[in-house]
Amino acid sequence: MDKLNLDQHISRQFNRELEDIRNQVLAMGGLVEKQVGDAVKALVENDVPLAQSVIENDHRVNAMEQAIDEECNLILARRQPAASDLRLVLSIVKTITDLERIGDEAERISRLALRLSEADRPSRSYREVEHLGKHVQSMVHDALDGFARLAPEVALQVAREDEQVDAEYDAIMRQNITYMMEDPRNVRRTLDMSFVARSLERIGDHAKNIGEYIVYLVEGKDLRHAPLEEMEREIGKED
Repeated sequence: MDKLNLDQHISRQFNRELEDIRNQVLAMGGLVEKQVGDAVKALVENDVPLAQSVIENDHRVNAMEQAIDEECNLILARRQPAASDLRLVLSIVKTITDLERIGDEAERISRLALRLSEADRPSRSYREVEHLGKHVQSMVHDALDGFARLAPEVALQVAREDEQVDAEYDAIMRQNITYMMEDPRNVRRTLDMSFVARSLERIGDHAKNIGEYIVYLVEGKDLRHAPLEEMEREIGKED
């Protein structure tokens, strides 16, 4: 399998084009990571202006995805890349799709934060959701770091973290069911918090996807939907 080498081209211009779109992906990822952190902070701290800022900034995420996608299409048409170059472009297209969806989930959390700002705040002050939010934000950061360093082993780390996130999400949902059963007045607020937790769990899934794209990009192995045990066997193994 052809390994990735960004400096292999005769055309220096092609090298610059590929490096430029990688940098654009990292810039988009940085904005998305901030959106997630700000959305969770807005919820936990009842910060209405911050929630509104996340909602307003979502158009920037969408515009960056569109611009990168258009540039990838131009490279495909103009350069007709093959082997590792083609994997790079395809991986970028998939990565920005997941980043845009993470941005959508951050916007959704912020809209829920606005609605929850009008409700009575529970004594526990959303501690469990705050912890889950920090966890998935860390996953996004790690996945982007792996993309920047072209480090496929990060996929394993993020996949393991995703299993922990799923367990945290399940615990929050069981707890929320208990709250609703104990006091029907909690139903509306608790349902909104369940939607927040679901958005955070999905962000973890998207971060895991990005990790898998790194493996495909660097090693040419498609490990999408592969169980963790298979990923542990395959990542870093020479063909």
